[in-house]
Amino acid sequence: MVASFGTALMDFNILTMSIAPRDKHVAQIQLDLERGLAAMLGVLSTHRLPYPSRSFDMVYFSRCLVPWTKFDGLYFMEIDRVLSLGGYWVLSGPPINWKVTYKGNQSKARDFETEQISLEDFAKRLCWKKEAESGTIAVWRKPTNHIHCIQKLKLWKSTRLCVGSDPDASWYKKMETCITPLLNVTDIHAISGGALGKWPKRLMTTPPRIKSDRIKGITANTFNEDIKLWSKRVTHYWVILKSLSTGKYRNIMDMNAGIGSFAAALMKFPAWVMNVVPYNAKENTLGVVFERGLIGTYMDWCEPFSTYPRTYDLIHAYNLFSMYKDKCDIVDILLEMHRIFCRHGSAIIRDHVGIIVKVKGIADKIRWNAKIFHSENGPFHPEKILLVDNSDE
Repeated sequence: MVASFGTALMDFNILTMSIAPRDKHVAQIQLDLERGLAAMLGVLSTHRLPYPSRSFDMVYFSRCLVPWTKFDGLYFMEIDRVLSLGGYWVLSGPPINWKVTYKGNQSKARDFETEQISLEDFAKRLCWKKEAESGTIAVWRKPTNHIHCIQKLKLWKSTRLCVGSDPDASWYKKMETCITPLLNVTDIHAISGGALGKWPKRLMTTPPRIKSDRIKGITANTFNEDIKLWSKRVTHYWVILKSLSTGKYRNIMDMNAGIGSFAAALMKFPAWVMNVVPYNAKENTLGVVFERGLIGTYMDWCEPFSTYPRTYDLIHAYNLFSMYKDKCDIVDILLEMHRIFCRHGSAIIRDHVGIIVKVKGIADKIRWNAKIFHSENGPFHPEKILLVDNSDE
């Protein structure tokens, strides 16, 4: 079943993101999004996945037949990069439980025995601990620091820590056959980089990346101010877009998400938000978004987004067109919004009045139902809102 794992976890208030390549037989990601589940097109190939390091608390693969130990363990190391400290890697399907699954086929059994032995060995070289195996499912856990790992790597010599590369940089960044190092700690029980709170408390708690001053210009105070600011803005959106709270909008995209406070302000509504951080944004804040328990991806809005047409019910764009006005034609960005925008969906575009007027002219030519509103700051403030509401078409 498509996204059955993610659907089942919804009962536990766990948000999952399905990632799969475009398939000529089953458009899995399209079906996921149509069901209201978070998903995007993606593939393990030569470039890193478009997420920062330590993004996901669990990574689950079901019968994907990925050659984990080939190419010097390249794909294995990429999963290690995006897995949170103490996070779990769950593998379902071959070669797990080969003794039972391939009992009647000796040649295949030997192949899968060799594959599992190799897989188990490489997991140890990543310093992962095997937690359980039952039926066709096996579970490994990533360590919370690299104190023991560094000592082991000195003995093995076949696996090394990456040196000099930014673990969060992943937009058109090639994968590396090295282990992404964790921040140094002195206590074997310490969590490298800082512990995350439990959900939903972590959503409003200052994330470790901010506490440790790793995001320039963002402090605990500015983090809290950002939460208040977007709570106020979303309340205003609710006034001008009455259907925001009705359950009409399930799949929402924030095209310039910052630290994710727009998504946090929407938590009271039955929706999920794809928090997109432009790869060339002034500060790389996507790691903060994931530390808050939200999901997102990097993106260059001069290119198409990795999704099918008509898959988002509501799109939010804050200062996006000001950011890209000297990078590519804003018409191209609007046409991409038109592609991924549901036919009866809505968009909230927030920017300087000069940009808004220009975008309104293009929106009229696209035949969107677009109207300009004052922001919550009143008529004399230069920031305006263009509301596109096609729900009555």
